[in-house]
Amino acid sequence: MSCLQSEVVFYTRCIHRRRSNCWNRVVFLPIEQKVAGLQFSVATIKKIQDVFLSEMNKGIHQQPSSLQMENTYVPELLDGTEEGLYLALDLGGTNFRVLLLELAHGKPIREEVKKYHISSDLRMGSAIRLFDYLAECVSDFVIAQGLQDVELPLGFTFSFPMIQHSLDIGILVTWTKTFNCPDTVNKDVVKLLRDALDRRGDTKVKVVAVLNDTTGTLVQGSTLDPDTAIGLILGTGSNACYLERADRVEHWETERHGEREVIIDIEWGAFGDNGVLDFIKTEYDHENDANSLIVNSFTFEKYISGKYLGELVRIVLVKLTKEGMLFTGDHTPGSMLIPGNLTTDLVSDIEQDSLEGNDSNTIQILKKFGIDPEEEDIRIVQYVCEIVSNRAALLLAICLATLLKRINKEYVTIAVDGSLYKHHPRLETWIKQYISLLAPDHKFKINHAEDGSGKGAALVAAIAQRLQKRID
Repeated sequence: MSCLQSEVVFYTRCIHRRRSNCWNRVVFLPIEQKVAGLQFSVATIKKIQDVFLSEMNKGIHQQPSSLQMENTYVPELLDGTEEGLYLALDLGGTNFRVLLLELAHGKPIREEVKKYHISSDLRMGSAIRLFDYLAECVSDFVIAQGLQDVELPLGFTFSFPMIQHSLDIGILVTWTKTFNCPDTVNKDVVKLLRDALDRRGDTKVKVVAVLNDTTGTLVQGSTLDPDTAIGLILGTGSNACYLERADRVEHWETERHGEREVIIDIEWGAFGDNGVLDFIKTEYDHENDANSLIVNSFTFEKYISGKYLGELVRIVLVKLTKEGMLFTGDHTPGSMLIPGNLTTDLVSDIEQDSLEGNDSNTIQILKKFGIDPEEEDIRIVQYVCEIVSNRAALLLAICLATLLKRINKEYVTIAVDGSLYKHHPRLETWIKQYISLLAPDHKFKINHAEDGSGKGAALVAAIAQRLQKRID
Protein backbone atom coordinates (compact mmCIF):
# COMPACT_ATOMS: atom_id res chain seq x y z
CA MET A 1 0.00 0.00 0.00
CA SER A 2 2.72 2.46 0.88
CA CYS A 3 4.27 1.90 -2.54
CA LEU A 4 1.00 2.83 -4.21
CA GLN A 5 0.59 5.84 -1.98
CA SER A 6 4.14 6.89 -2.90
CA GLU A 7 3.03 6.81 -6.52
CA VAL A 8 0.13 9.15 -5.64
CA VAL A 9 2.44 11.62 -3.92
CA PHE A 10 4.89 11.42 -6.83
CA TYR A 11 2.03 12.00 -9.29
CA THR A 12 0.74 15.09 -7.47
CA ARG A 13 4.20 16.61 -7.29
CA CYS A 14 4.79 15.97 -10.98
CA ILE A 15 1.54 17.77 -11.78
CA HIS A 16 2.49 20.82 -9.77
CA ARG A 17 6.09 20.95 -10.96
CA ARG A 18 5.41 20.68 -14.68
CA ARG A 19 4.36 24.31 -14.74
CA SER A 20 7.22 25.36 -12.49
CA ASN A 21 9.87 24.14 -14.93
CA CYS A 22 9.52 27.35 -16.94
CA TRP A 23 9.64 29.58 -13.88
CA ASN A 24 12.44 31.44 -12.27
CA ARG A 25 13.30 28.98 -9.50
CA VAL A 26 14.14 31.83 -7.14
CA VAL A 27 10.53 33.02 -7.50
CA PHE A 28 8.96 29.57 -7.42
CA LEU A 29 10.57 27.97 -4.38
CA PRO A 30 9.12 30.39 -1.80
CA ILE A 31 5.67 29.96 -3.38
CA GLU A 32 5.97 26.18 -3.25
CA GLN A 33 6.96 26.39 0.41
CA LYS A 34 3.96 28.59 1.20
CA VAL A 35 1.49 26.03 -0.16
CA ALA A 36 3.37 22.89 0.86
CA GLY A 37 0.72 22.09 3.48
CA LEU A 38 -1.84 21.66 0.69
CA GLN A 39 0.04 18.57 -0.55
CA PHE A 40 -0.02 15.25 1.28
CA SER A 41 2.80 12.97 2.33
CA VAL A 42 2.54 9.17 2.19
CA ALA A 43 1.83 9.09 5.93
CA THR A 44 -0.92 11.71 5.58
CA ILE A 45 -2.69 9.82 2.80
CA LYS A 46 -2.65 6.65 4.88
CA LYS A 47 -3.93 8.50 7.94
CA ILE A 48 -6.84 10.04 5.99
CA GLN A 49 -7.80 6.57 4.76
CA ASP A 50 -7.65 5.12 8.26
CA VAL A 51 -9.62 7.98 9.81
CA PHE A 52 -12.35 7.83 7.15
CA LEU A 53 -12.77 4.07 7.57
CA SER A 54 -12.79 4.42 11.35
CA GLU A 55 -15.46 7.12 11.24
CA MET A 56 -17.54 4.98 8.86
CA ASN A 57 -17.36 1.99 11.19
CA LYS A 58 -18.26 4.07 14.23
CA GLY A 59 -21.20 5.64 12.43
CA ILE A 60 -22.56 2.34 11.12
CA HIS A 61 -22.37 0.92 14.67
CA GLN A 62 -24.11 4.01 16.10
CA GLN A 63 -21.05 5.21 17.97
CA PRO A 64 -20.02 8.90 18.11
CA SER A 65 -18.71 9.86 14.66
CA SER A 66 -18.56 12.83 12.31
CA LEU A 67 -20.21 10.60 9.69
CA GLN A 68 -23.97 10.17 10.11
CA MET A 69 -24.06 6.91 8.08
CA GLU A 70 -27.83 7.24 7.80
CA ASN A 71 -29.93 4.22 6.83
CA THR A 72 -32.06 5.32 3.85
CA TYR A 73 -34.16 2.11 3.97
CA VAL A 74 -33.71 1.73 0.21
CA PRO A 75 -32.74 -1.96 0.21
CA GLU A 76 -32.41 -2.59 -3.50
CA LEU A 77 -32.36 -0.92 -6.88
CA LEU A 78 -34.67 -1.22 -9.87
CA ASP A 79 -35.21 -4.78 -11.11
CA GLY A 80 -36.79 -4.06 -14.49
CA THR A 81 -40.38 -4.87 -13.49
CA GLU A 82 -41.38 -1.30 -12.67
CA GLU A 83 -44.19 0.05 -14.86
CA GLY A 84 -46.43 3.10 -14.82
CA LEU A 85 -46.46 6.70 -13.61
CA TYR A 86 -44.52 8.08 -10.65
CA LEU A 87 -44.17 11.55 -9.17
CA ALA A 88 -41.26 13.36 -7.57
CA LEU A 89 -41.22 16.50 -5.44
CA ASP A 90 -37.70 17.96 -5.37
CA LEU A 91 -37.29 20.50 -2.56
CA GLY A 92 -33.85 21.94 -1.92
CA GLY A 93 -33.94 25.68 -2.45
CA THR A 94 -36.06 28.71 -3.26
CA ASN A 95 -37.13 27.03 -6.50
CA PHE A 96 -38.44 23.48 -6.49
CA ARG A 97 -39.80 21.04 -9.03
CA VAL A 98 -42.61 18.57 -9.46
CA LEU A 99 -41.79 15.81 -11.92
CA LEU A 100 -43.75 12.99 -13.56
CA LEU A 101 -41.85 9.95 -14.77
CA GLU A 102 -43.32 7.12 -16.82
CA LEU A 103 -41.50 3.79 -16.58
CA ALA A 104 -41.56 0.76 -18.86
CA HIS A 105 -39.55 -2.31 -17.82
CA GLY A 106 -37.82 -0.21 -15.17
CA LYS A 107 -36.64 2.43 -17.66
CA PRO A 108 -37.86 6.03 -17.98
CA ILE A 109 -39.72 6.56 -21.25
CA ARG A 110 -41.42 9.92 -20.56
CA GLU A 111 -40.75 12.87 -18.31
CA GLU A 112 -42.78 15.97 -17.51
CA VAL A 113 -41.52 18.65 -15.13
CA LYS A 114 -42.61 22.04 -13.81
CA LYS A 115 -40.70 24.50 -11.62
CA TYR A 116 -42.25 26.52 -8.81
CA HIS A 117 -40.95 29.36 -6.62
CA ILE A 118 -41.24 29.63 -2.83
CA SER A 119 -41.52 33.18 -1.53
CA SER A 120 -39.46 34.32 1.45
CA ASP A 121 -42.49 34.62 3.72
CA LEU A 122 -43.27 30.92 3.13
CA ARG A 123 -39.64 29.92 3.67
CA MET A 124 -39.56 31.76 7.00
CA GLY A 125 -43.12 31.11 8.16
CA SER A 126 -45.12 28.22 9.55
CA ALA A 127 -44.90 24.56 8.59
CA ILE A 128 -48.59 24.39 7.65
CA ARG A 129 -48.36 27.32 5.25
CA LEU A 130 -45.21 25.96 3.59
CA PHE A 131 -46.51 22.43 3.14
CA ASP A 132 -49.95 23.62 2.06
CA TYR A 133 -48.18 25.53 -0.70
CA LEU A 134 -46.15 22.46 -1.69
CA ALA A 135 -49.36 20.44 -1.84
CA GLU A 136 -51.02 23.17 -3.91
CA CYS A 137 -48.20 22.99 -6.45
CA VAL A 138 -48.30 19.19 -6.59
CA SER A 139 -52.07 19.41 -7.14
CA ASP A 140 -51.66 22.08 -9.84
CA PHE A 141 -49.17 19.89 -11.68
CA VAL A 142 -51.20 16.67 -11.41
CA ILE A 143 -54.45 18.32 -12.52
CA ALA A 144 -52.68 19.99 -15.45
CA GLN A 145 -51.55 16.51 -16.52
CA GLY A 146 -55.16 15.27 -16.26
CA LEU A 147 -54.17 12.71 -13.63
CA GLN A 148 -56.24 13.85 -10.65
CA ASP A 149 -58.16 10.55 -10.58
CA VAL A 150 -55.05 8.35 -10.95
CA GLU A 151 -53.26 6.95 -7.89
CA LEU A 152 -49.72 8.32 -8.12
CA PRO A 153 -46.86 7.24 -5.83
CA LEU A 154 -44.57 10.18 -4.97
CA GLY A 155 -40.92 10.25 -3.93
CA PHE A 156 -40.02 13.32 -1.87
CA THR A 157 -36.47 14.63 -2.28
CA PHE A 158 -35.87 16.68 0.86
CA SER A 159 -32.36 18.13 0.67
CA PHE A 160 -32.03 19.17 4.30
CA PRO A 161 -30.52 17.30 7.26
CA MET A 162 -32.94 14.64 8.46
CA ILE A 163 -33.04 11.40 10.41
CA GLN A 164 -34.87 8.55 8.72
CA HIS A 165 -36.85 6.04 10.74
CA SER A 166 -38.13 4.24 7.64
CA LEU A 167 -38.33 4.74 3.89
CA ASP A 168 -41.27 7.12 4.39
CA ILE A 169 -40.40 8.83 7.69
CA GLY A 170 -37.89 11.70 7.68
CA ILE A 171 -37.44 13.88 10.75
CA LEU A 172 -36.05 17.35 10.01
CA VAL A 173 -32.94 18.04 12.10
CA THR A 174 -32.39 21.65 11.05
CA TRP A 175 -33.17 23.94 8.17
CA THR A 176 -30.28 25.23 6.05
CA LYS A 177 -29.89 27.63 3.12
CA THR A 178 -32.69 30.24 3.13
CA PHE A 179 -35.30 28.22 5.04
CA ASN A 180 -36.29 28.68 8.67
CA CYS A 181 -39.74 27.43 9.63
CA PRO A 182 -39.11 26.73 13.33
CA ASP A 183 -42.22 24.62 13.95
CA THR A 184 -41.05 22.10 11.31
CA VAL A 185 -37.88 21.08 13.19
CA ASN A 186 -38.10 17.60 14.75
CA LYS A 187 -41.23 16.88 12.68
CA ASP A 188 -41.75 14.20 10.05
CA VAL A 189 -41.74 16.04 6.73
CA VAL A 190 -43.55 13.16 4.99
CA LYS A 191 -46.46 13.42 7.43
CA LEU A 192 -46.56 17.20 6.96
CA LEU A 193 -46.80 16.74 3.18
CA ARG A 194 -49.37 13.93 3.45
CA ASP A 195 -51.55 16.02 5.77
CA ALA A 196 -51.37 18.98 3.38
CA LEU A 197 -52.38 16.79 0.43
CA ASP A 198 -55.24 15.31 2.47
CA ARG A 199 -56.51 18.80 3.35
CA ARG A 200 -56.86 19.50 -0.35
CA GLY A 201 -58.33 16.12 -1.25
CA ASP A 202 -58.31 16.86 -4.98
CA THR A 203 -55.76 14.25 -6.12
CA LYS A 204 -54.81 10.66 -5.34
CA VAL A 205 -51.12 11.37 -4.70
CA LYS A 206 -49.54 9.03 -2.16
CA VAL A 207 -46.17 9.95 -0.60
CA VAL A 208 -44.26 6.65 -0.37
CA ALA A 209 -40.61 7.64 0.14
CA VAL A 210 -38.34 10.42 1.34
CA LEU A 211 -34.71 10.73 0.27
CA ASN A 212 -31.90 13.19 -0.43
CA ASP A 213 -30.34 14.02 -3.81
CA THR A 214 -27.34 11.72 -3.21
CA THR A 215 -29.51 8.63 -2.84
CA GLY A 216 -31.47 9.72 -5.89
CA THR A 217 -28.25 10.02 -7.88
CA LEU A 218 -27.24 6.45 -7.05
CA VAL A 219 -30.67 5.11 -8.04
CA GLN A 220 -30.79 7.23 -11.20
CA GLY A 221 -27.28 6.01 -12.06
CA SER A 222 -28.44 2.41 -11.78
CA THR A 223 -30.80 2.96 -14.74
CA LEU A 224 -27.76 3.90 -16.82
CA ASP A 225 -25.51 1.14 -15.47
CA PRO A 226 -26.64 -1.80 -13.28
CA ASP A 227 -23.19 -1.94 -11.63
CA THR A 228 -23.82 1.41 -9.91
CA ALA A 229 -23.13 1.10 -6.17
CA ILE A 230 -21.92 4.60 -5.19
CA GLY A 231 -23.67 7.96 -5.55
CA LEU A 232 -21.73 11.22 -5.33
CA ILE A 233 -22.85 14.84 -5.31
CA LEU A 234 -20.08 17.30 -6.08
CA GLY A 235 -21.49 20.76 -6.45
CA THR A 236 -21.99 23.67 -4.09
CA GLY A 237 -21.87 21.02 -1.36
CA SER A 238 -20.80 17.39 -1.42
CA ASN A 239 -22.08 14.07 -0.13
CA ALA A 240 -21.86 10.39 -1.00
CA CYS A 241 -23.87 7.23 -0.45
CA TYR A 242 -23.22 3.58 -1.25
CA LEU A 243 -24.69 0.07 -1.13
CA GLU A 244 -23.78 -1.47 2.22
CA ARG A 245 -24.23 -5.05 3.38
CA ALA A 246 -27.46 -5.10 5.39
CA ASP A 247 -25.99 -7.28 8.13
CA ARG A 248 -23.48 -4.53 8.96
CA VAL A 249 -26.19 -1.93 9.63
CA GLU A 250 -27.33 -1.66 13.24
CA HIS A 251 -29.73 1.26 12.87
CA TRP A 252 -32.79 -0.47 11.42
CA GLU A 253 -36.08 0.53 13.04
CA THR A 254 -38.49 -1.24 10.71
CA GLU A 255 -39.04 -4.97 10.40
CA ARG A 256 -36.39 -6.68 8.32
CA HIS A 257 -37.38 -8.81 5.37
CA GLY A 258 -34.14 -10.57 4.48
CA GLU A 259 -32.54 -7.52 2.87
CA ARG A 260 -29.04 -8.17 1.57
CA GLU A 261 -28.05 -4.56 0.93
CA VAL A 262 -29.20 -1.07 1.76
CA ILE A 263 -28.17 2.41 0.61
CA ILE A 264 -26.27 4.24 3.35
CA ASP A 265 -26.19 8.04 3.22
CA ILE A 266 -22.73 8.92 4.54
CA GLU A 267 -23.30 12.67 4.96
CA TRP A 268 -19.58 13.18 4.43
CA GLY A 269 -19.78 16.96 4.20
CA ALA A 270 -19.42 16.89 8.00
CA PHE A 271 -16.44 14.50 7.95
CA GLY A 272 -13.97 15.98 10.43
CA ASP A 273 -16.40 18.17 12.36
CA ASN A 274 -15.24 16.36 15.50
CA GLY A 275 -11.58 17.27 14.86
CA VAL A 276 -10.38 14.00 13.34
CA LEU A 277 -9.20 15.79 10.16
CA ASP A 278 -7.47 18.69 11.88
CA PHE A 279 -4.07 17.25 10.94
CA ILE A 280 -4.57 18.38 7.33
CA LYS A 281 -5.94 21.84 8.19
CA THR A 282 -3.65 24.63 6.99
CA GLU A 283 -3.66 28.31 7.94
CA TYR A 284 -5.70 28.89 4.77
CA ASP A 285 -8.30 26.33 5.85
CA HIS A 286 -8.55 27.92 9.28
CA GLU A 287 -9.28 31.30 7.71
CA ASN A 288 -11.73 29.75 5.24
CA ASP A 289 -13.57 28.17 8.16
CA ALA A 290 -13.52 31.41 10.16
CA ASN A 291 -15.07 33.27 7.20
CA SER A 292 -17.87 30.71 6.82
CA LEU A 293 -21.43 31.03 8.08
CA ILE A 294 -21.09 28.25 10.67
CA VAL A 295 -17.58 27.71 12.03
CA ASN A 296 -16.36 24.16 12.75
CA SER A 297 -19.06 22.62 10.58
CA PHE A 298 -19.13 21.00 7.11
CA THR A 299 -15.38 20.48 7.50
CA PHE A 300 -14.91 18.11 4.55
CA GLU A 301 -17.03 20.30 2.26
CA LYS A 302 -14.68 23.20 3.00
CA TYR A 303 -11.82 21.21 1.46
CA ILE A 304 -13.62 19.92 -1.63
CA SER A 305 -16.87 21.66 -2.60
CA GLY A 306 -17.84 24.44 -4.96
CA LYS A 307 -19.04 26.69 -2.17
CA TYR A 308 -15.53 26.96 -0.73
CA LEU A 309 -12.79 26.21 -3.31
CA GLY A 310 -12.83 29.69 -4.81
CA GLU A 311 -12.63 31.34 -1.40
CA LEU A 312 -9.74 29.05 -0.43
CA VAL A 313 -7.82 30.09 -3.56
CA ARG A 314 -8.56 33.75 -2.80
CA ILE A 315 -7.23 33.41 0.75
CA VAL A 316 -3.96 31.91 -0.53
CA LEU A 317 -3.55 34.63 -3.17
CA VAL A 318 -4.22 37.40 -0.65
CA LYS A 319 -1.67 35.90 1.73
CA LEU A 320 0.97 35.80 -1.03
CA THR A 321 0.12 39.37 -2.02
CA LYS A 322 0.44 40.72 1.51
CA GLU A 323 3.82 39.05 1.84
CA GLY A 324 5.07 40.71 -1.35
CA MET A 325 5.23 37.50 -3.41
CA LEU A 326 2.39 38.27 -5.86
CA PHE A 327 1.05 41.30 -7.75
CA THR A 328 4.08 43.43 -6.95
CA GLY A 329 3.73 45.71 -9.97
CA ASP A 330 2.01 49.11 -10.17
CA HIS A 331 -1.37 47.82 -9.12
CA THR A 332 -3.23 46.41 -6.13
CA PRO A 333 -5.45 43.32 -5.97
CA GLY A 334 -8.42 45.58 -5.29
CA SER A 335 -11.70 43.70 -4.86
CA MET A 336 -9.89 40.36 -4.65
CA LEU A 337 -9.24 41.27 -1.01
CA ILE A 338 -12.98 41.04 -0.30
CA PRO A 339 -14.12 37.59 0.92
CA GLY A 340 -16.37 35.76 -1.52
CA ASN A 341 -15.29 37.70 -4.62
CA LEU A 342 -13.25 34.89 -6.18
CA THR A 343 -15.83 32.20 -6.89
CA THR A 344 -15.22 28.58 -7.80
CA ASP A 345 -16.48 29.00 -11.36
CA LEU A 346 -13.57 31.41 -11.91
CA VAL A 347 -11.17 28.78 -10.55
CA SER A 348 -12.61 26.34 -13.11
CA ASP A 349 -12.00 28.88 -15.88
CA ILE A 350 -8.38 29.34 -14.77
CA GLU A 351 -7.96 25.58 -14.61
CA GLN A 352 -9.17 25.42 -18.21
CA ASP A 353 -6.17 27.60 -19.11
CA SER A 354 -3.83 25.21 -17.31
CA LEU A 355 -5.36 22.26 -19.15
CA GLU A 356 -4.98 23.92 -22.54
CA GLY A 357 -1.67 25.72 -21.94
CA ASN A 358 -3.47 29.02 -22.35
CA ASP A 359 -3.64 32.25 -20.32
CA SER A 360 -6.66 34.08 -21.73
CA ASN A 361 -9.16 33.21 -18.96
CA THR A 362 -6.63 33.97 -16.24
CA ILE A 363 -5.76 37.38 -17.68
CA GLN A 364 -9.41 38.28 -18.20
CA ILE A 365 -10.34 37.30 -14.63
CA LEU A 366 -7.44 39.22 -13.07
CA LYS A 367 -8.27 42.31 -15.12
CA LYS A 368 -11.81 42.18 -13.71
CA PHE A 369 -10.18 42.57 -10.30
CA GLY A 370 -8.27 45.61 -11.54
CA ILE A 371 -5.00 43.72 -11.95
CA ASP A 372 -2.76 44.00 -14.99
CA PRO A 373 -0.79 40.79 -14.37
CA GLU A 374 2.81 40.09 -15.18
CA GLU A 375 3.90 36.69 -16.45
CA GLU A 376 4.90 35.48 -12.99
CA ASP A 377 1.56 36.60 -11.54
CA ILE A 378 -0.29 34.50 -14.09
CA ARG A 379 1.80 31.43 -13.34
CA ILE A 380 1.39 31.79 -9.57
CA VAL A 381 -2.39 32.20 -9.81
CA GLN A 382 -2.68 29.14 -12.06
CA TYR A 383 -0.42 27.18 -9.74
CA VAL A 384 -2.50 27.98 -6.66
CA CYS A 385 -5.74 27.03 -8.45
CA GLU A 386 -4.10 23.78 -9.48
CA ILE A 387 -2.84 22.98 -5.99
CA VAL A 388 -6.20 23.63 -4.30
CA SER A 389 -8.19 21.77 -6.98
CA ASN A 390 -5.82 18.83 -6.96
CA ARG A 391 -6.01 18.47 -3.19
CA ALA A 392 -9.81 18.30 -3.49
CA ALA A 393 -9.52 15.57 -6.13
CA LEU A 394 -7.12 13.56 -3.99
CA LEU A 395 -9.34 13.82 -0.89
CA LEU A 396 -12.35 12.67 -2.91
CA ALA A 397 -10.36 9.80 -4.41
CA ILE A 398 -9.10 8.65 -1.01
CA CYS A 399 -12.68 8.33 0.26
CA LEU A 400 -14.04 6.80 -2.94
CA ALA A 401 -11.21 4.25 -3.02
CA THR A 402 -12.05 3.33 0.57
CA LEU A 403 -15.69 2.79 -0.44
CA LEU A 404 -14.66 0.57 -3.37
CA LYS A 405 -12.67 -1.63 -1.00
CA ARG A 406 -15.54 -1.79 1.47
CA ILE A 407 -18.11 -2.71 -1.20
CA ASN A 408 -15.62 -5.23 -2.63
CA LYS A 409 -17.48 -6.07 -5.82
CA GLU A 410 -15.88 -7.18 -9.05
CA TYR A 411 -16.90 -3.96 -10.78
CA VAL A 412 -18.48 -0.76 -9.43
CA THR A 413 -19.85 2.28 -11.20
CA ILE A 414 -19.86 5.61 -9.37
CA ALA A 415 -22.81 7.84 -10.31
CA VAL A 416 -21.92 11.53 -10.01
CA ASP A 417 -23.81 14.77 -10.33
CA GLY A 418 -23.22 18.38 -9.34
CA SER A 419 -22.06 21.67 -10.81
CA LEU A 420 -18.41 21.42 -9.69
CA TYR A 421 -18.07 17.95 -11.22
CA LYS A 422 -19.65 19.15 -14.47
CA HIS A 423 -17.74 22.41 -14.87
CA HIS A 424 -14.27 21.89 -13.40
CA PRO A 425 -12.17 20.71 -16.37
CA ARG A 426 -9.68 18.49 -14.51
CA LEU A 427 -11.29 17.08 -11.36
CA GLU A 428 -12.75 13.96 -12.96
CA THR A 429 -9.45 12.99 -14.61
CA TRP A 430 -7.50 13.44 -11.38
CA ILE A 431 -10.09 11.55 -9.31
CA LYS A 432 -9.95 8.58 -11.68
CA GLN A 433 -6.15 8.51 -11.70
CA TYR A 434 -5.91 8.68 -7.91
CA ILE A 435 -8.54 5.99 -7.36
CA SER A 436 -6.68 3.72 -9.77
CA LEU A 437 -3.50 4.19 -7.74
CA LEU A 438 -5.14 3.83 -4.33
CA ALA A 439 -7.43 0.88 -5.18
CA PRO A 440 -5.61 -0.88 -8.03
CA ASP A 441 -7.43 -4.19 -7.53
CA HIS A 442 -10.90 -2.68 -7.82
CA LYS A 443 -12.33 -2.00 -11.27
CA PHE A 444 -14.59 1.03 -11.51
CA LYS A 445 -15.91 3.73 -13.77
CA ILE A 446 -17.55 7.11 -13.21
CA ASN A 447 -20.87 7.98 -14.86
CA HIS A 448 -22.61 11.32 -14.99
CA ALA A 449 -26.11 10.63 -13.63
CA GLU A 450 -27.96 13.89 -14.10
CA ASP A 451 -30.99 14.89 -12.03
CA GLY A 452 -30.90 12.31 -9.26
CA SER A 453 -32.96 14.68 -7.12
CA GLY A 454 -35.80 14.56 -9.66
CA LYS A 455 -35.74 11.34 -11.63
CA GLY A 456 -34.10 9.51 -8.74
CA ALA A 457 -36.95 10.41 -6.39
CA ALA A 458 -39.57 9.08 -8.83
CA LEU A 459 -37.52 5.90 -9.24
CA VAL A 460 -37.30 5.42 -5.47
CA ALA A 461 -41.10 5.80 -5.38
CA ALA A 462 -41.30 2.92 -7.87
CA ILE A 463 -39.00 0.79 -5.70
CA ALA A 464 -41.03 1.65 -2.58
CA GLN A 465 -44.28 0.64 -4.29
CA ARG A 466 -42.79 -2.67 -5.41
CA LEU A 467 -41.49 -3.41 -1.90
CA GLN A 468 -44.87 -2.64 -0.35
CA LYS A 469 -46.66 -4.98 -2.75
CA ARG A 470 -44.20 -7.72 -1.83
CA ILE A 471 -44.91 -7.25 1.89
CA ASP A 472 -48.70 -7.09 1.35
